[in-house]
Amino acid sequence: MYIHPVILSGGSGTRLWPLSRTSYPKQFLRLVGDQTMLQATLTRANKLPGTQAPIVICNNEHRFLIREQCEAIEITPETIYLEPAARNTAPAIALAAFHLSQSDENAVMLVLPADHVIDDQTAFAEAVQTAILVAQEGYLATFGIVPHAPETGYGYIKAGKAISLTSPTSLTPYHVQSFIEKPNQETAEDYLKEGGYTWNSGMFIFTAKRYLDELQQHRPDIYTTIEQAWQNETEDLGFIRPGKEAFVTCPSDSIDYAIMQVTDRAAVVPAQFGWSDVGSWDSLWKISPKDADGNVANGDIHLTGTKNSYVRSENRLVSVIGLEDVVVIETADAVLVMHKSKAQQIKEAISHCQANARKEHLEHLRIHRPWGWYEGIDRGERFQVKRIMVKPGEKLSLQMHHHRAEHWIVVSGTAKVTVDNKETLLSENQSTYISLGHVHRLENPGKIPLHLVEVQSGPRIAIHSCQCKEIPPPHK
Repeated sequence: MYIHPVILSGGSGTRLWPLSRTSYPKQFLRLVGDQTMLQATLTRANKLPGTQAPIVICNNEHRFLIREQCEAIEITPETIYLEPAARNTAPAIALAAFHLSQSDENAVMLVLPADHVIDDQTAFAEAVQTAILVAQEGYLATFGIVPHAPETGYGYIKAGKAISLTSPTSLTPYHVQSFIEKPNQETAEDYLKEGGYTWNSGMFIFTAKRYLDELQQHRPDIYTTIEQAWQNETEDLGFIRPGKEAFVTCPSDSIDYAIMQVTDRAAVVPAQFGWSDVGSWDSLWKISPKDADGNVANGDIHLTGTKNSYVRSENRLVSVIGLEDVVVIETADAVLVMHKSKAQQIKEAISHCQANARKEHLEHLRIHRPWGWYEGIDRGERFQVKRIMVKPGEKLSLQMHHHRAEHWIVVSGTAKVTVDNKETLLSENQSTYISLGHVHRLENPGKIPLHLVEVQSGPRIAIHSCQCKEIPPPHK
């Protein structure tokens, strides 16, 4: 039996600020292990028997990050869908279902968020095999995580009667009696004592036909608009763009509300495979290896008299003295210090940034582009210094600046610099100067990344490289 992974990578991960940001959310970060969360999800799915190339669904701004991280682990998606607007999970999954149904309406879809952690691959594969059998009998299956604590941060699923399958399974699936919103502490404790309740994992298995049939029955408005968007899709540099006009008119709704809570074909497979949605710094602390004092320390960290804390440094030495149950996150342009129990209040820091037109919730100092990245080092009156990395074979757009000059110093690699149609090759420790008003382009003709330092000087300095005049290509 073939499995078609559908990877949902549209989340913003704001509760893991300041490390997770709109332009670089948590699924692209290495929070647990050597792989990013997206890469770990792709690898996990790829190890399952019968796995086909994944379908990845993301927003337009992350398209090159997705491709780059897939290439790094040598997994090539069947397709990458770019949502023109955020419309939640029900429409996103419908895109994949329409895509698969054109060749096999009974294709088995394994829907996985890109930002979950699963520790036990064997137990995960066992649960997937059971869920496949459930899906083949016409159910929409979800995985219910057997709780080990009265967790108030997850929704719950109440299991009903057991489902009798024609094929034997190692795990027992159940009809879903009800979905329950996040409970308070007392209620969560009651659920744990009573049994029969599992955490709602947000992962699903069903056939493309069953999903589309249920969507057409319960949410025909979503079905119709996504069908139109799918029919009007276009290809762009290997990405698939659904029809924008139809997609942006689609109602926004989750699969939970649109389908799972209203269908009579919902099933749950109780499982234990070391799952976490890593929805907060506290949850990341819980699943991470700790020292003898219960601390998790990543980076250049010094701890004295500190217990049960999560401390992470991205750039410099961080010392924490005499504190307990705290989270300290250092990045190049923002630092978070909070009590672990106050994870939900990070949204207040985000709101502060928004209200004051700041950028720290949107992007890091290092900005990723299709050709590589750039990073601000220093900035003052009439000058700015940046680091730039250009991937092998890539080039920046043709540009011209009326209010600033640029100095480029090659640190490593080879740079091909074009100024007013004159080409020059620069190698390590060589430099060039581009004065005001000259049309220029930077390119990496080599086989290794090009690293250079850029010094801008002039009366108007752009905060971002995109704030300059790009020269359009000539008409043919």
